[in-house]
Amino acid sequence: MSENQLPNPADPGSAESFRRPFLMSVGFIGAAVAFTFLGGRGEEANGKPPLGRTWKSSELVSLDAIDHAAWDELLRDYVDGQGLVDYKRWKASSEDVAKLDGYLDELSRGSTQVEAGREARLAFWINAYNAVTVKGILQVYPTTSIRNHTAKVVGYNIWNDLPLRVGGEGFSLNDIEHKILRKMGEPRIHFAIVCASIGCPRLLNEAYVSGRLEEQLAGNATHFFAQPQNFRFDAQQNKVYLSSILEWFGKDFGPTKAAVLQKVAPLLPSGEARAAALSDGVSVAYLDYDWNLNQQN
Repeated sequence: MSENQLPNPADPGSAESFRRPFLMSVGFIGAAVAFTFLGGRGEEANGKPPLGRTWKSSELVSLDAIDHAAWDELLRDYVDGQGLVDYKRWKASSEDVAKLDGYLDELSRGSTQVEAGREARLAFWINAYNAVTVKGILQVYPTTSIRNHTAKVVGYNIWNDLPLRVGGEGFSLNDIEHKILRKMGEPRIHFAIVCASIGCPRLLNEAYVSGRLEEQLAGNATHFFAQPQNFRFDAQQNKVYLSSILEWFGKDFGPTKAAVLQKVAPLLPSGEARAAALSDGVSVAYLDYDWNLNQQN
């Protein structure tokens, strides 16, 4: 792993352990300084106001009933077929920024206490993750990378400090990914949720919906492995190169590298690559992750 290829900061289990003692000591000092000079205003120092709105309990609905049409329209307008986003044009449109805010309000109507179908729950939380990420980037745009807004010690971290209200409860991006989606037993969410980076899967230019979820997850997963920044196969060395996502979240696909390869083999772009992934002698390496912003030029 090269110096510029850091472990996934969105995964609590991937932080660089050798840096923890130093960061912890710096963190205590920095937090005390920030509290002193900022008058203890932690929300202003480290976070942004929660997204969405608070609804009366009588107004909350099942996740099955949430309308994703506004998000679908915005994605079709501002995202191309490769998942690149026209943040500049989007931010310049006060109408469509407000439309995104309205969609986040709609997501807030969802109740986590009312029974909903598995597909509806998956679609809801995938859309929520991606919509919050886009909103977070629009708030700080122009920027070159989401990593510019993921402070590790003191300051704003988009993955922790931009919660979305859902059913009256706040959910950060890390909450959505690690406490909800990863626990639903569908590893292909890693090819659907997007961290606004080139190394991510593409941001699908349509909303995920329960009735087409299998088709959408399968299509985006296949597209992911067709991109050279995410997968390569060296036939001479019998070696596969995988996205770092498969290193960070490999346990979601299987307990061993062989099990991970068996899981993703049907998604690989060629018969030769699929056969190699299922063979005993294949070796595995991981590709550097591109944290540059997934913006249209």
